[in-house]
Amino acid sequence: MSLSAAISKPILYSYWRSSCSWRVRIALNLKEIPYDIKPISLIKAGGEQHCNEYREVNAMEQVPALQIDGHTLIESLSIMHYLEETRPQRPLLPQDVHKRAKVREICEVVASGIQPLQNLVVLIHVGEEKKKEWAQHWITRGFRAIEKLLSTSAGKFCVGDEITMADCCLVPQVFNARRKFGYVWIFRA
Repeated sequence: MSLSAAISKPILYSYWRSSCSWRVRIALNLKEIPYDIKPISLIKAGGEQHCNEYREVNAMEQVPALQIDGHTLIESLSIMHYLEETRPQRPLLPQDVHKRAKVREICEVVASGIQPLQNLVVLIHVGEEKKKEWAQHWITRGFRAIEKLLSTSAGKFCVGDEITMADCCLVPQVFNARRKFGYVWIFRA
């Protein structure tokens, strides 16, 4: 890695309403890592994520993508783990192995079991008349699982009393579930 790559400000390719992008913005801000945003509109005609220039950045044609340390990283969880490993100050993973596993479980339920199933690409495929029912089914299923996980792990935050990657994932997901689908989730401890 060149010296200029190591000292240049990271660039986050992001869409303001994307929960995946939001996760990374939260992590960057909690770790106090300065960065620039390159907005990618997912809803402009044709979607900017599908243009040839962005396809060179992220072949999945999704956000986020982060250019950092001379590398381009995609997928929010991978990006957050990279930030954790390369910038361990202000950690987002607990030192305790069991708590770290609980954080990863919550992150995976959000990133694999809820978010992609109510993503724009999936909802378009499901169709206008079924999309709300489809999304609410997967949101409900995922939040039930998270509620059970939180019942044994939560303190002030998802896992104990420190903010973790789990919080970075859960907050945007709750917001999107409410905004897009009118879903109301109340954690019952």
